[in-house]
Amino acid sequence: MEFLIITGLSGAGKSRAADVLEDLDYYCVDNMPVALIPRFAELCLDAHGRYERVALVTDVRERDGFGELLNTLDDLADMDCAVRILYMDADVRTLVRRYKESRRPHPLAAPGLSVEDAVKREEELLAPIKARADYIVNSSNLTIGMLQNRLFELFAEKGKRREIQVTVMSFGFKHGLPIDADLVFDVRFLPNPFYVEELRPLSGLDRPVAEFVFGYPQTRKFMEMISGMLDFLLPLYVEEGKVNLTIGIGCTGGRHRSVAIAAALHEYLTAKGVNSVNVNRDIEK
Repeated sequence: MEFLIITGLSGAGKSRAADVLEDLDYYCVDNMPVALIPRFAELCLDAHGRYERVALVTDVRERDGFGELLNTLDDLADMDCAVRILYMDADVRTLVRRYKESRRPHPLAAPGLSVEDAVKREEELLAPIKARADYIVNSSNLTIGMLQNRLFELFAEKGKRREIQVTVMSFGFKHGLPIDADLVFDVRFLPNPFYVEELRPLSGLDRPVAEFVFGYPQTRKFMEMISGMLDFLLPLYVEEGKVNLTIGIGCTGGRHRSVAIAAALHEYLTAKGVNSVNVNRDIEK
């Protein structure tokens, strides 16, 4: 069993790191008291493989916590746990700014002690833990996406790649915009099958409607342009740490044109290896 201890300076991003590791299939526990770690490890071992990768965020600023964590690491090694330490770090200026913005007191704050003094004091106390760390990640100049990328490089299982979940949603403008749409494309400029009597009762999922919609050169040009745009955007969204993207394709009623376009776009993305799902919100309205 693999144990990852996440510790470091207050405000440096320990909980954020745990969120990322949870997406990498770690079983994560935030704010685990140091004294409970060995017992928790025993419970995980008794689960017989149920918890193979465990990440614990621990705050060693509690009384006697600094030396106790070092002793706990030795105890875990005696239990045949592969233990590693991720130390989240940041420079003093960044941590002071974060605490000023959050309007929360630093855990080592005391009367007459500035935030800067508290941060520096914590740095001194944590120096032995930092020296023992297997990984040190400085979050001072990292965006959320950059932090995700860094942790993914360090802890993703071999062969696993970062992915984004894309939802291609058709909708009708007369029923309102999807509130969760990140990108919205209006396809009401296309010829409308609604005005073809034999096509009106059908939907964009039916072949005659799709053939009608894609029988026009402007439709094919639109698909070429939107496909190229997504080829450009998706890797950049992944790099910035986005995990879900909803693309809204809208026509008047959400039954014909938008449905046909959304289905074709979903098919294109799937063929490119993108994790895509197709939702037709208003097809039955």
